[in-house]
Amino acid sequence: MFDVIDRVRPVAFLLGRVVIGVIFFVHGWMKFSSGLEGTTAFFESVGIPLAGVAAPAVAVVEVVGGVALIVGAALPLFGTLLALTMLGAILFVHGSAGFGADKGGYEYVLALAAASLMIGFSGGGALAVDSLWRHRRDRTGVTTSV
Repeated sequence: MFDVIDRVRPVAFLLGRVVIGVIFFVHGWMKFSSGLEGTTAFFESVGIPLAGVAAPAVAVVEVVGGVALIVGAALPLFGTLLALTMLGAILFVHGSAGFGADKGGYEYVLALAAASLMIGFSGGGALAVDSLWRHRRDRTGVTTSV
């Protein structure tokens, strides 16, 4: 039984990271494609400080972070950054609406934050660039730490 779980786990991580990565990529891409001016105006309306800087920064983190999750690269960094953007969304947008996503609450955003952290510190599973680099480093005995 545990042998089957061990064999399926990398594929489950792969599927999870691709799905969550696509969600972030699409949300970030929408911020660019609909115009950062609109995103900036929305950020200002909800009281996000430095909205002119925050809007493009969040869009970049979501697009680049989404791609990073999809390919499994720099997962701890991007998992953490994506979770932080979701915590900002809870703080400034969804928190006051309560928990339920059906009423604009933070349920969905909290799930994305938690999924980002899980993926970020999971090792990435099958076909993750991070795992391939780690495997190659372990095989050659070369380390990058000081």
